[in-house]
Amino acid sequence: MLITEILARNARMYGAHTALVEIDPDAGRQRRMSWKKFDDDANRLAQALISQGILKGDPVLLLLENCLEWLPIYFGILRTGAWASPVNTRFEMDTVLKCAEISAAKALIFSEAFIDEITSAKQLFEQSVESFIFVGPERRTPDFALSYRQIMNTYPPENPVVPLRITDDAALYFSACIEYQAKAVLLNHRNLEHAGYVENHHHQQTHDDNFLCVAPLYYAGAKMHWLGNFMVGAPAVILKATTPQQILRTIAEEQVTIAWLLVPMIMDILFAIDSGEIKLSEYDLRPWRLMHTGTQPVPLKVIKAWQKHFPYQQYDTNYGLAEATGPGCIHLGMENTHKTGAIGIPGFDWEIKIVDDSNHPVPDGEAGELVVSGPGIMKEYYKNQKLTNEVIGDGWLYTGDIVRMDKDGFLWFVGRKKEAIVTGGENICPLEIEDYLKDHGDIERVAVIGIPSLRLGEIAAAVIQPKKNAALTETDIRGYVGSLPRYKQPRKIIFGDIPMDAAGNIDKQKLKQIYIPHRS
Repeated sequence: MLITEILARNARMYGAHTALVEIDPDAGRQRRMSWKKFDDDANRLAQALISQGILKGDPVLLLLENCLEWLPIYFGILRTGAWASPVNTRFEMDTVLKCAEISAAKALIFSEAFIDEITSAKQLFEQSVESFIFVGPERRTPDFALSYRQIMNTYPPENPVVPLRITDDAALYFSACIEYQAKAVLLNHRNLEHAGYVENHHHQQTHDDNFLCVAPLYYAGAKMHWLGNFMVGAPAVILKATTPQQILRTIAEEQVTIAWLLVPMIMDILFAIDSGEIKLSEYDLRPWRLMHTGTQPVPLKVIKAWQKHFPYQQYDTNYGLAEATGPGCIHLGMENTHKTGAIGIPGFDWEIKIVDDSNHPVPDGEAGELVVSGPGIMKEYYKNQKLTNEVIGDGWLYTGDIVRMDKDGFLWFVGRKKEAIVTGGENICPLEIEDYLKDHGDIERVAVIGIPSLRLGEIAAAVIQPKKNAALTETDIRGYVGSLPRYKQPRKIIFGDIPMDAAGNIDKQKLKQIYIPHRS
């Protein structure tokens, strides 16, 4: 069943029940939305997009911070047969323009935080974008954009009934390396439906569960975890804050039962408890039955510390990637806490194998590349058949992650074969940082690698080989990269010789052997 049809079913069955709650502590604001209004708002947006000439197969960019409108907008796009295409709100505007260029987006939906940048770049967007929709106070709507609030007051709440099949394309997700590799993940409606079934099967949501969403909705992960609640018409809380106090207060006040938290959030909560900043006795957390996490390797000692403070709570680790429709192809399983530290076992309706560089299965217990197969595999990297062929073959997706399987069939993360660095759940493209640093006149060679971090999973480290007689310092480099977005700035600067391989390329594997602490 299409997830747009599931939304209509939820509206019929649970129309007056709460679907979404937005809590914005900084604004002192709380807003609620019923399933009926969720469905109506999705229809109104779909009607508006169709009136603007948006057709089946047209990409629609979403440049939105988390808000109550986010999910109804996503579903409204899907109802037209267009592609919902979320953009990382931390991307620089040049990268957003690249997303528009690669996708040939026909519409751009953006929020108040991006008014100035979108206005400045409007002419560049207009190479493909024909319609702009602004989500925010009506009085701030730019003269070139439609007001989302006006749309909600103008267009009818009836479903436009665009014929859709489960195999039709539905969503486009952009890689952090989009400017370098044109990696835009194209998903179809079956992928999205399957993600909902996987999540609900893994975490057994019922209509009485309440899901806390803190992570950005432009992630495939945050949305796909929420789909477990969505499948049974259960509510969700969108919290526009990330401090430990705000997270726990919201869980207590809204009687949240399930929270998906990124590892840095978990560690911040543990630190606040251990330092005395938070007293758990002040929060009624009894309804909170499950905390699950993922997006990066989860340190065993962190989860053991969590289980000490929350001994009656269920726990799960989730592994996934956008190419597999977010999390779910591998998960620990709530019943397998004795294996905490492993990334887990194949998820519902997923198969796996572990292969060497020649695509042969590795011997039991040895490390190799994780390859997965299931209904969640993306259709392709959009407009990049060469790269698609490199990662998909005979129905299998080559993840680029190195794992080993223990005697009980559980997978353990070993390292990454691919370039991307995942820091605190955010993907960083090493090439982007390297290209920026190469323009420094005193740098001979530079390589950016991921170094393990307890809190963030990995951090970006820039290994710099200065030119002969150059007197570079860490302060020099920090100042030079200061104009990069903060999350892209290398957290560690290393000066040293950079080894080259026989083909004259930087040997990153040797670099990692030199600079990454040995892990047994």
